[in-house]
Amino acid sequence: MKFEVRDNETIAECLERMKEAGYTPVKRFQKPIFRENDKGEIEVYKEQIIFTGKKITE
Repeated sequence: MKFEVRDNETIAECLERMKEAGYTPVKRFQKPIFRENDKGEIEVYKEQIIFTGKKITE
């Protein structure tokens, strides 16, 4: 299952949300999100962070 770090959420909060759902992180993907500014130049708007989780079995 995949968990994306939401806007206004820290990585720690996302990991806590994963834990509450019964998952542990096994992979982390990070990619830039681009946008065009007022001058017509392309710039990095934000970083998108996605964790892939594995179901915790006890």
